[in-house]
Amino acid sequence: QLQAYGGGAVQTGGSLRLSCAASGGTFRAYTMAWFRQAPGKEREFVAAIRASGGTTHYTDSVKGRFTILRDGAKRTIYLQMNNLKPEDTSVYFCAAGTVIQSTLRDAKYYNYWGQGTQVTVSS
Repeated sequence: QLQAYGGGAVQTGGSLRLSCAASGGTFRAYTMAWFRQAPGKEREFVAAIRASGGTTHYTDSVKGRFTILRDGAKRTIYLQMNNLKPEDTSVYFCAAGTVIQSTLRDAKYYNYWGQGTQVTVSS
């Protein structure tokens, strides 16, 4: 089970930190990721952190602004979002799965999902 929280409303250039706490399962075995979905759009990949090695992956539009972090002791991942833009406005979802590198950007390969948290960036 995944529980996401930390969304909110900020102005352009502001920052937010999303958290996603995992319960049950073998947290350290899962690749963890953040996706987002705006109204009328498909769910899109934002960032992922691999189970082994902790390598990170980002969609191009957030590189240099967002950082995904993983705390194994707390069974929690974070998405630190800086320099937010209006186009980042979306519902953000955390996800977990035993995915391989070539598929980690595809939502259909993730087994577990959090409930989503709204991020709104105003200009």
